Amino acid sequence: MRRTRQPAKGSVVRVAIAGAGGVGGLLAGLLARAGTQVSLLARGEHLRSIRENGIRVETPEGAVTARVDASDSPADLPPAQALIVAVKTWQLPAALPGLGALLEPSGVAVPLLNGVEAADVLAASLGKERVCGGLCHVFAWIEAPGVIRRAGIPPRVTMGELFGHGREKLEELCAALRAAGAGCSVSAEIRTALWEKLLFVGPLGAVGAAARVAAGRLRSIGETRALLDRAMREVQAVAHASGASIADAAVASAMARVDALPPEGTTSMHRDLLAGRRSELDDLVGAVLRAAAGRVPVPAHEALYALLWPHELAARESR
Repeated sequence: MRRTRQPAKGSVVRVAIAGAGGVGGLLAGLLARAGTQVSLLARGEHLRSIRENGIRVETPEGAVTARVDASDSPADLPPAQALIVAVKTWQLPAALPGLGALLEPSGVAVPLLNGVEAADVLAASLGKERVCGGLCHVFAWIEAPGVIRRAGIPPRVTMGELFGHGREKLEELCAALRAAGAGCSVSAEIRTALWEKLLFVGPLGAVGAAARVAAGRLRSIGETRALLDRAMREVQAVAHASGASIADAAVASAMARVDALPPEGTTSMHRDLLAGRRSELDDLVGAVLRAAAGRVPVPAHEALYALLWPHELAARESR
């Protein structure tokens, strides 16, 4: 029988994770398998399966199953030294009232949400001294209740101080994530890193959903590839106008990442829009429009938002 690895020296003892989807479920399974105690906030059939069978993580390298403390009520879970918030960005306001119960008073919360606005929303609720910035690069999703599937490379997490607090806890959390097999780094330029991720995931999700194609087709058709490039350059311009020191080579780097994706690769926003579910359209494309208003022309984003908004609106009205 394979032994569970012990957490790396200096790592946090318990990590709470709010949200058991692709990112949250994946990190919960990996951390628990590596020996970190995990409190996981989940719901519905997914929660029932996790309680009964553990959380199963399927990757190109193989599959693992791990036990976690899981509940749909934060009050039922032990507080942790670190809290990873991994709900959908649009779900954050509703989740805020219960998140404080998941975190020790001296702990740090890290939102691994898409977009560039989540940390400020979280800080307004928990306090700036308890919130840092973060992001995660990975293609993962709920394959079935209790089962998370990951395609492509292992998760890569970047975290950093936003308000001058939390560096020590971030280093400890990073150690736990690295021991679990995830890439992790602490950045002194986390706001720039958030814009760089938005430059990748927002245009990719919007163009893919509008064209109804995954990464393989999107990148191989001249028209959709050109639209993706234009949308990425718009995010770059808005980031510069917002004070982020995003690199001149960011678009070329993002396009290279698109070229390296599995042909079937899609973003969660893409999948949600095509499935008729509420998505992060407003948090990704809408966030660029808000930041650009009156400063930077963003015609590609305006067109993509107009094309996708009717589908987003229909999903909201059907709830």
